[in-house]
Amino acid sequence: MVSARLLVLSLFSVSLVGSQPTESSQQVSSPPAHPAGEPSLSIDNLSFPWSRLRLPKYIIPLHYHLLLHPNLTSLSFTGSVQIQIDVQNNTNWVVLHSKGLQISKATILDQNLAHLSDQVLPVLHNPSHEQIGIFSPRVLSSGQKYFLYIEFGAELAEGFYGFYKSTYRTSTGETRTLASTHFEPTSARLAFPCFDEPSFKANFSVRIRRPPEYISLSNMPVVSVAYVPVVTNVQMNTKQNKTKQKTLQLSFCGFQIKTVEVSGGLLEDQFAPSVQMSTYLVAFVICDFKSVTGTTSSGVQVSIYAAPEKWQQTHYALEVAVKMLDFYEEFFNIRYPLPKQDLIAIPDFQSGAMENWGLTTYRETSLLYDPLTSSVSDKLWVTMVIGHELAHQWFGNLVTMEWWNDIWLNEGFARYMEYISVEATYPDLKVEEYLLHTCFAAVGHDSLNSSRPISSPAENPTQIKEMFDTVSYDKGACVLHMLRHFLTDEVFQRGIVRYLRKYSYKNAHNQDLWDSLANTCSEEDFISGKHCYSSSQASKNAYLFAGEHLNLTAMMNTWTLQKGIPLVTVTRKGARLLLRQDRFLRTVLPSDPQWSTLQKGFLWHIPLTYKTDSSSTIHRHLMTSPTDSIHIGEEASWVKVNSDMTGYYMVHYEDGGWDVMTKLLRENHTALSYKDRTHLIHNAFQLVTAGHLPLNKALDLIGYLLLETHTVPLLQGLGYLEAFYHLVEKRDESVLTHNLGAYILQFFRAVIDQQTWSDSGTVSERRLRTEVLSLACHLDDPPCVKRARQHFSDWLQSNGTLNLPTDVAETVYSVGAQDDHGWASLLHTYKISLSEAHKHKILYALTSSKDTSKLEGLLELGLEGKVIRSQDLSTLILMVARNPKGHYLAWNFVKKNWDTLVQKFQLGSFCIRNIIIGTTNQFSSPEELTEVQSFFESIKEQASQLRATQIALDNVLKNVRWVQRNLETLRKWLSEQMQ
Repeated sequence: MVSARLLVLSLFSVSLVGSQPTESSQQVSSPPAHPAGEPSLSIDNLSFPWSRLRLPKYIIPLHYHLLLHPNLTSLSFTGSVQIQIDVQNNTNWVVLHSKGLQISKATILDQNLAHLSDQVLPVLHNPSHEQIGIFSPRVLSSGQKYFLYIEFGAELAEGFYGFYKSTYRTSTGETRTLASTHFEPTSARLAFPCFDEPSFKANFSVRIRRPPEYISLSNMPVVSVAYVPVVTNVQMNTKQNKTKQKTLQLSFCGFQIKTVEVSGGLLEDQFAPSVQMSTYLVAFVICDFKSVTGTTSSGVQVSIYAAPEKWQQTHYALEVAVKMLDFYEEFFNIRYPLPKQDLIAIPDFQSGAMENWGLTTYRETSLLYDPLTSSVSDKLWVTMVIGHELAHQWFGNLVTMEWWNDIWLNEGFARYMEYISVEATYPDLKVEEYLLHTCFAAVGHDSLNSSRPISSPAENPTQIKEMFDTVSYDKGACVLHMLRHFLTDEVFQRGIVRYLRKYSYKNAHNQDLWDSLANTCSEEDFISGKHCYSSSQASKNAYLFAGEHLNLTAMMNTWTLQKGIPLVTVTRKGARLLLRQDRFLRTVLPSDPQWSTLQKGFLWHIPLTYKTDSSSTIHRHLMTSPTDSIHIGEEASWVKVNSDMTGYYMVHYEDGGWDVMTKLLRENHTALSYKDRTHLIHNAFQLVTAGHLPLNKALDLIGYLLLETHTVPLLQGLGYLEAFYHLVEKRDESVLTHNLGAYILQFFRAVIDQQTWSDSGTVSERRLRTEVLSLACHLDDPPCVKRARQHFSDWLQSNGTLNLPTDVAETVYSVGAQDDHGWASLLHTYKISLSEAHKHKILYALTSSKDTSKLEGLLELGLEGKVIRSQDLSTLILMVARNPKGHYLAWNFVKKNWDTLVQKFQLGSFCIRNIIIGTTNQFSSPEELTEVQSFFESIKEQASQLRATQIALDNVLKNVRWVQRNLETLRKWLSEQMQ
């Protein structure tokens, strides 16, 4: 291991130029105490000096020395922070972020650690901007460095942001407490005063005090460094400082660890100084967890932490994390810059995971894998989430967006790298089959008028939280996928490596990515020998695409700076293909008066691809005008545009074009790839919603599925029929509901009967089994229900000890939950299970009950947060909402408890967004639309801040119009099919 350690240390000294703390920023003694009894400066004549939401740029933090002492008994914490700052304008004020912290002391020292004032400095608060201002009677001079020292304290937060408490129950019923952090996007200020904006990168040296029965973790390892005794005035309890300290020496990753014992039996862990990073990436956890550890090929120590009784569920994550880090180091050709990477499963966690540098935090369902109760979908999820967070160690951590308007540079890349990394490291998981659905999700959002550009303004915390949405993640990933196929894999990979190298430990904008991909840079960079050449040579490097020169920036601005997705309408005219592009909208029809207004000003540079039956070549064409045409030859009998949906655009085949596609699928569907077949199904039904295609045409198209053997197009077609069923079963349409259910069972009879109640087969086969049997039992298919009841009976007789096949467990439990005894047994198992994946399946089953009193009881348990954790409340609400018996129940619950929900999850969070959209997306009547509008009007002050409310209204309007246009067509078509 010596060579591995030397490799890491060499990386620190060579690769991280500019990222390490300078000599002057090394930890110093705490400031000498003010003379006793010195008065504080008066704040009577002072007003807050800064009026903007974003901090002034003329004070730059360089290095934070942070000491924290959380008390897991009183559920509070105290701390101090010493920030070395670089002043670039003369000023008397230091303005930084703080929220909910009690500031007990603030002072400023010069580089010699001398106080600038012999009085305690006044601290002014601006709560609406979450800022504090510290006044110095002596001017801070431009070009000088100073130390800002602040003592503070607060309660551990109750929610999921800042420095918050979490608990878990052991199998014996004991409740244990831990403390963890989640700072992204704007919550570091809840844990310590800081310059809480992504561009203020700095080094962080962290010390944490803890009882000996706990461990503490942070971004960096605990290391052996010269310990500077703590001066009494730093501490909240001065008596503790007089106690003799002991040092415990351990070994970690080749470093010597030093833990200092302080008074009262407390231990103090000192962590190595971090690399330069943004405040939202700082993390610390104090817990009693256990871990499993491995090492990458380059010597990075990887550890997975979980509650002690869940330790056995950590081994798969360790395997994945080690593989992923090795893959990313090779793919990016940049070494992971830290000596360790910890991954920890936090019992209470709102999002899926968080990429804190060196200490990534996860929901338990996103990290833990139990072979006995986790399904293949659970396994894929864990793999993809780890791939996402570890991609962030480069995209987001090493190179960070300048401001939150470009968060897609973090999240879009990380989402896309999930697919690239998992495909490379776990090809058997067939992750490429899921990328289409990521893009379909993006289309669903982007085809509403309430969508937004990928790069959008966001200033206050609520607006910033809302940026973490489908557009940033899914559309961002799909646009990158399109760009990769456009530029070729090699050019794309070289470009992103160039981007990562050039902006390491810095911040970047959209334009910086385009420049890196086009291999252009400034004259200064060219002269200095960087990995690019001058902008004057850029035209020589324009990519040749179908014989056309490319302005990459102009092209990509059409995808990132305007909202929406283009619809390319294709018309065959002899040897030519006529093309027209419009904005694709599902809420406004071409015949509507506002259509032309909503189309105005939209134009994309679309990298078209197409294939015909007359050639095996995938042809390319860059469409940059509203109309265009291409020559395909008279001999081509069909043309499929957007090959494998590598492009982010919709396609409509006019003048009988869809009839040609339907005929092709029925006569020779394998002439198209499974991705092309899936893409055709998706486009057809989306065009129905948008009013471009009659419903019966789309339904005729999927008639070929009787011949389909690939899981992805099968599930795509089945998914639309299932969606229609869920829509009509929530309306007073009993005959239509019955007929549609009967048709689905009849049409997919062979597929249903082929399924085994086991965990055998490929990942694709197992996914099909789960989906098909779940729907069949929901439709009360007698053979399915009978088999599920038998499995559930066996499970009951085993007293819950029988492990059901994971692929069908959720379906079995859902059938079993329909009687009182089965439901009660499942709830009992939910309470005691140590597998979160297992509990998720049981919760789904519990919410499938037709007994509304049971559903109401579950919602109350979720609100209480004990049996069903608060982190799962939003999921619970959506599960109840999908149940026809719980449809209005969930909506009324949200209305009644709105203020409580906002308090729990914060306005703008993805949980609030999912609750708003998820409880309304099955409404389909004008009365329901009015009801939703009325509620949003009643919370106007909050609703006006949220884009999610407009998305919800757009979705309901879309449903209303779909029903008005298509319900009778569906009724008639089903009648014809059932004859």
